[in-house]
Amino acid sequence: MSATLPQNLRSDAQENRDRVLAAARELFGTDGLHVTMREIARRAGVGPATLYRRFPTKADLVRAAFVNELDDCRSIVVDALADVDPWRGFRSIIEEVLVLNARNQGFTDAFLAAYPDAVDFRTQREQAVRAITAVARRAIDVGALRADFVLDDFLVVLLAARGLSSTTETERVRAARRYAALVIDGLRASDRHGPLPPAPRLIPSVIPA
Repeated sequence: MSATLPQNLRSDAQENRDRVLAAARELFGTDGLHVTMREIARRAGVGPATLYRRFPTKADLVRAAFVNELDDCRSIVVDALADVDPWRGFRSIIEEVLVLNARNQGFTDAFLAAYPDAVDFRTQREQAVRAITAVARRAIDVGALRADFVLDDFLVVLLAARGLSSTTETERVRAARRYAALVIDGLRASDRHGPLPPAPRLIPSVIPA
């Protein structure tokens, strides 16, 4: 029994950390960064001592929660790259990123306003651009994604979705899923599509129009 105890403790510690981060992201998203550590501990179902042992300061917790958010975004893109169906992989990026942003947009906005220099996004952004570009190219090559799609279109989709922030989280998620379905239908390759207007220059476009 003693040989398995350390592993059990490590597993319990990781579960506690995961619950704390999930609770923090949820509360920061709905109530802002002024939420107290005690409220977060209560939502996570852990004692304050456990919370402070993992995150000695609130700033530590806020940064860790945001990095956790970035990790979720990265996982969405990695899974899409691994999907053997290019169109399904592309669709999953659109839907899952929109839903993730709908759940936690308030937290993301608050974090970036309060800690503008806390995280260097350059590497993550470059990796995301390359990965999403690869998924989109695959979908174009198999004739599933409209050929005039450019990466700036993805950013337009994300920016437009920010208008969902005025509703409750439940309604935001429902709206995000419906919006994603509408976007995906519009991006599906079809001989019925007319030409798109010129693309905005929001980010470097690496997918040929």
